[in-house]
Order: sequence, then structure tokens, then C-alpha cells
Amino acid sequence: MAHATTPRMTNPAYVLPGAGPAIQELVKATRAGGVPESVLELVHLRASQINSCGFCVDYGAKSARKIGVSDEKLFAVAAWREAPYFSDEERAALALAEAATRLADASDAVPDEVWDAAADHFDEKQLAAIVLMVAVTNLFNRINVTVRQPAGVAL
Repeated sequence: MAHATTPRMTNPAYVLPGAGPAIQELVKATRAGGVPESVLELVHLRASQINSCGFCVDYGAKSARKIGVSDEKLFAVAAWREAPYFSDEERAALALAEAATRLADASDAVPDEVWDAAADHFDEKQLAAIVLMVAVTNLFNRINVTVRQPAGVAL
């Protein structure tokens, strides 16, 4: 059975002047951090899955596919720990994305072992890009889930 979602309101990033462009500038900054775009797309997709943001999961999967992320990775990103398709670098970024998204799930939300694994693969500028991508993704997710932004609908 199909579930049609009707948004509760216009996306808040388009209601308040300056909000949308400011958010897009943050996204643009993450792209300048030296992290492979495919890694940023996987991070975005995984955080969006955790937050059950249908709009961002749909958008993220399409964006990742467009830049060449394999279907195997896209189909398995929710189970990345058990799937053989991910590099050590991708795994470290995905673990950091999960920890930084699930802040309320543990008293030490981002444990040293998760951070240190990411720091083994990424320099400070790259870590900044990943952390900002996770934060911006969580922002998008919270907006879209709250207003019930439907998947597959252009903003």
C-alpha cells in the first residue's frame, strides 16, 4: 500500500529569507574539505536512514548514484558493517556519522575509538567536512521529517 505524504507547510528553509542560502553555503563548505564526494554522500545517506528522512534518503541515494557510487554500496549502506563493499576509509566515516547522529543513544556519544579510527583516515580539514556534513544532514532530516517533506518531490 502506497503512503502519500502531504507536507505540513512549505519547507522552512524557503520560508525564512536567507535560511536556504545559508544552509547551502554549509553544504558547499563540506565539499571543499578534501573528502571524496562519494564518502560525503554515503555519510549523508546513512544519517538520513537513521533519522527516517524519506526525502533525504531518496535524494541522497540518487545523488550518490549520479556521482558513481555503486548499487551494491547503496543497497548495503544500512548494513555497512556486514557488507564487503566498503573501504576502511568509508567505514570510519560511516561509524563517525552514526555516532554523531545518535547522540542520545550513549553516554559517550562519539567514543574515542570511533573518532580515532576516523582520524587515522582523514586529516583535520577532512574531519571538519565530515562533521559538518553529518550536522547539516541532521538539520535537513529534522526539518524534512517535522514538516513531512515527501520523498521524490523537488523543493
